[in-house]
Amino acid sequence: MSFRIINKIKDQRGHRILPMDILHKDATSSSSSTSCFSHFCSSALRAKTLKSSSADASGEGLIRRLSVFDLLLLGVGASIGAGIFVVTGTVARDAGPGVTICFILAGASCVLNALCYAELASMFPAVVGGAYLYAYTAFNEITAFLVFMQLMLDYHIGAASIARSLASYVATIFELIPALKGKIPPWVGHGGQELFGGTLSINILAPILLALLTIILCLGVKESSAVNSFMTTTKVVIVIFVIIAGSFKVDVDNWSPFAPNGFKEILTGATVVFFAYVGFDAVANSAEESKRPQRDLPIGILGSLLVCVVLYIAVCLVITGMVPYNMLGEDAPLAEAFTSKGLKYVSILISIGAVAGLTTTLLVGLYVQSRLYLGLGRDGLLPSIFAKVHPKRHTPVHSQVWVGIIAAVLGGLFNVHVLSHILSVGSLTGYSVVAACVVTLRWKKRTENQDSSKCMATWCEGVIWIVVLACCGFATGVLYRVGASFIYMIVALVIAILACVALCCRQAYSEAPGFSCPWVPIVPSVCIFFNIFLFAQLHYEAWIRFVILSLVSVAIYAFYGQYHANPSSDETIIYHMVPEEDRH
Repeated sequence: MSFRIINKIKDQRGHRILPMDILHKDATSSSSSTSCFSHFCSSALRAKTLKSSSADASGEGLIRRLSVFDLLLLGVGASIGAGIFVVTGTVARDAGPGVTICFILAGASCVLNALCYAELASMFPAVVGGAYLYAYTAFNEITAFLVFMQLMLDYHIGAASIARSLASYVATIFELIPALKGKIPPWVGHGGQELFGGTLSINILAPILLALLTIILCLGVKESSAVNSFMTTTKVVIVIFVIIAGSFKVDVDNWSPFAPNGFKEILTGATVVFFAYVGFDAVANSAEESKRPQRDLPIGILGSLLVCVVLYIAVCLVITGMVPYNMLGEDAPLAEAFTSKGLKYVSILISIGAVAGLTTTLLVGLYVQSRLYLGLGRDGLLPSIFAKVHPKRHTPVHSQVWVGIIAAVLGGLFNVHVLSHILSVGSLTGYSVVAACVVTLRWKKRTENQDSSKCMATWCEGVIWIVVLACCGFATGVLYRVGASFIYMIVALVIAILACVALCCRQAYSEAPGFSCPWVPIVPSVCIFFNIFLFAQLHYEAWIRFVILSLVSVAIYAFYGQYHANPSSDETIIYHMVPEEDRH
């Protein structure tokens, strides 16, 4: 009976299939599945090995034009936006004058992260990619691609959101003209014109502004750097003027009590203002366009962050000294504080400073995105069109136009502000991975001449301790968030300390070839713990976004990346030195 059933099975052409044919096809299918999985694993776990390249080669490539001053302004331009005029006051409403301590704590944490970035930027001074490149070299291909995807979603949504905010500020400035006051419709710049029950939110000014900045970036790094330098200088001058003007209106009695709601509100405030410093890592992505990258990149990363810390602290002291913390406004606290003191003209300067700040933040954000796409295009993880560089402008025009189009579509058609609570995942992920890269790359230097099996066992043990450290950071963050007993947080903290001790005692470390992050692995361990602690403070939808995007990233890699990636593509990269007359 069973033979008759099998005997009746025919293939698509009508030919009879014998039982042995079925068994053979099943075996072939099983072997094929095993082969696909094996290929995926071998591809996903391979790492990138960078080799030295000639810096004076000729051909099509990026050109080294950015001086150390340009890098400083690049970092400041990326970090300080309109938030310096807003977030300082909004956090002060809860933390009181202790908001200054919030920014000091958050700034200290960012300095530790910046030390890790500075070491890796000095170690890999000639290739774009930032956190993606470091993860590719220290860990493996799939980790690097996951980092890229998490960062890129933050950049895309962030650029669209900033473009909308910039459009609103520009429209407000236009309304200072009497003939236009109150006559600019919402679909031009203020928010947006909602359609289909809010599914779409039309804003035409945001795409126009994005198109202008994209054109500037396509013209060349010299032109875009000049625009960034001018706007950043304008912004910093306005901030300094605001600080000086406000200092004459400070009443020291407003600083008492300094922490009206206790230390917990200060710590909570520090987790909020941490993201005000995000942006210094943009300097690391300008490696191929820096004149002296090994020396200048660490200076640009750390210097720009320290400038931001000083400006934020000064603004905090001024705003809490001018007005009692419980009387600060919600939407524009700094501007309202000056208006209450009879300095309304300062509010106009603040609006101009906000426009300059948002412009530089958006400009640098678009710049960084294109360089990341350039790196993945070279490595084959994305189509090769993203790797093309204009022969005359020496900019990745295709990548630049692509990121501009995505931001324009998102900013012109959707109210992306509602997605702000799922942002910052990419930044925290990137910072944590970079800190882990500092540790693992120090291992590789010391274990190159050891037995391969022993080397792998030591490496895996170290990675396990890093994962334990991250898990403890997340557990501590969740416990703090839900208000659990302090004892549970102490337990998680003790386990994290033991993991750090294991990293110190069970691994051998070597000195970095360029700038060296101090106290490795202690500093990177603190970075990982605190970054993941902050990750636990994000909205739960941000956690869901992290998981879903990770799964989508693995699927994209499985269907495209693993078959096209070329980890050794760096051998064909061509670099251009800046012309002799522009080097000084």
